[in-house]
Amino acid sequence: MLYLGELNGRQEASWRRTVELFGQNDDAPQQVALFPEDHAPVENAGADSLPNVRVRLDQMSLRKPRQWGACWLGCELWRQLGLDTFWRGLLPESREGTRWDLVLQTLAPYRLIDPRSEWRLHRHWYEHSAMADLLGCDFSIADQHRLYECHDKLLAHKRALFDHLTQRWTTLFAAKYEVLLYDLTSTYFESEPPETQGGLRRFGYSRDKRGDCVLGQGTD
Repeated sequence: MLYLGELNGRQEASWRRTVELFGQNDDAPQQVALFPEDHAPVENAGADSLPNVRVRLDQMSLRKPRQWGACWLGCELWRQLGLDTFWRGLLPESREGTRWDLVLQTLAPYRLIDPRSEWRLHRHWYEHSAMADLLGCDFSIADQHRLYECHDKLLAHKRALFDHLTQRWTTLFAAKYEVLLYDLTSTYFESEPPETQGGLRRFGYSRDKRGDCVLGQGTD
């Protein structure tokens, strides 16, 4: 893909010469309708020729868009961290067929891309994302009760998860350390900030997107 921007007559003529230069190979894909419609492409002749495909940009529309790129990247990070195999062994499939490891893999990119409530994931985000296609799952993976229940299954594996992530971090980046601190969460208060300047409650950066609430400074 190449963005040409706004072209004047001289620039357009230069691009046409460039297209013609690269189009000398008959077996190469042909550039068609690069400019206005009055420059009609020549129809290919012969059964072995590639067909011309004409696109009317003024008649194209975007319908039901979904978040794909960020979801794909989240799943790729999940795979490179080895979390797919890690959780597959610790979160087995339920008797009803629920893939808890995939429920968790849905929650993790959601926290990275659009960190909000599980209720919103269930009601809005999942169907506007590409997670169903990327994981090969239907909407049942985003059932609100499963999303909440999945969290309860993680606490027992907290130590194993920290050890696994530490090992992956040292392997991927050849990192060395003596003390490793995890910055996982933050605390905010739904109250007015104290009048004294020395209090712990004050406004600041909120990863929970609650800029209207004061944070517990030093609690990360």
